[in-house]
Amino acid sequence: MAEEFPVVGIDSNALEAVKLLAAGHLPGLIVADQRGRPYAVLPASQVVRFLVPSYVQDDPSLARVIDESLADRVADKLSGATVRKMLPAELPELPVVNHDDTILEIAAIMARLRCPLVVVTKGSQILGAITASRLLELAVAPR
Repeated sequence: MAEEFPVVGIDSNALEAVKLLAAGHLPGLIVADQRGRPYAVLPASQVVRFLVPSYVQDDPSLARVIDESLADRVADKLSGATVRKMLPAELPELPVVNHDDTILEIAAIMARLRCPLVVVTKGSQILGAITASRLLELAVAPR
């Protein structure tokens, strides 16, 4: 069930990671620690949250009055930043499953953690990921 999936290091360049996310139309990225073990899942929604200033998140009506040239530079926040900086201060539970888990076990983790993808491992080795769309595809496939 696992598919190859991009893995970025926690100290990787944020801009490069976001380009990878955008180019692949991915729901998120797997983040690995310095030893290559799963550390976190960085959902695309968290990247958007990182890019949007907190005062605009608090009052979305401000987005309408911000100068367009300033809005066009929102991605400048990524310059010189690392993936670590885009992660939330308090990391949620890591959505990780074993390579031999069933569809129901995987779905239960995904649902409980409200995560668009789970990391598939064998021991501490990352094998890939299963996205919510892939899981649904498998769940509704004719038997």
